[in-house]
Amino acid sequence: MTDHCKICWVVNLGLIPYAPACELQRLLVRARKAGAVPDTLLFCEHPHTITLGRNGKQENLRASSHLLRQMNVEFHPTDRGGDITYHGPGQIVGYPILDLADHRPGVRRDVRWYVDRLEEAMILATTDFGLAAHRSAANHGVWLDAPSPASPEAKNEEKLAALGVHLSRWVTSHGFAYNVSTNLRYFDLIVPCGLADKRATSLERALARAVSLDEARVRIAVHFADMFSLALVPQTRRALEETLSSFAGETHVEHTPSDLLLTETAALKGSEA
Repeated sequence: MTDHCKICWVVNLGLIPYAPACELQRLLVRARKAGAVPDTLLFCEHPHTITLGRNGKQENLRASSHLLRQMNVEFHPTDRGGDITYHGPGQIVGYPILDLADHRPGVRRDVRWYVDRLEEAMILATTDFGLAAHRSAANHGVWLDAPSPASPEAKNEEKLAALGVHLSRWVTSHGFAYNVSTNLRYFDLIVPCGLADKRATSLERALARAVSLDEARVRIAVHFADMFSLALVPQTRRALEETLSSFAGETHVEHTPSDLLLTETAALKGSEA
């Protein structure tokens, strides 16, 4: 699986604020539509951030803007699907930029199929750690069963990973958030995914031991590649930026990766104040 159609670049952006990550996705989507880049999987972490999907309800944000500023948490409305969620350190965020209209075996122009494949990749990655992750009949995402405080025999579903995607002419953006060592107290600022009776969990909480982001990221990447019949090719962030700068120059795109890098640097300095 090494021909152009089946290659998928995988780039670890590290810690990046939410707004520059969205701008980078928008540029990547344009480049993918133009055939300037292959399918690409971006991995990153975000500073403390709450995002509200296009179908989300503002009342699911429990915190005031004053409290968010005090806690140094950004708030962003966004064009992804889904409701409200939290991003922060210790969480693996994945943004696949895939062309689902690329006619190759194993790929469908089907949003439900696409979301199912993302969920399955994370379920299999979680199974690699010895945990029985599953889907919920009523809600998207990846779930673990936890003992109920009310009855040892009963089980409560806890959410390990959330999804929210956007498609434009069958090119995907946004994606998933998988809790590894996330500080779960930040989820108290919201009604996670609009589900008042559900709580978030993390891989470390479920396993009762430390887990590195690198270990979990590799497992997600392997299963992601299998789900979409892709050959992952690691790319550096610099190589991605150079490719996109060239594309932006040829197409007169307003924002270049260099602009995004300056924005990101300023945002990170602001978040440290």
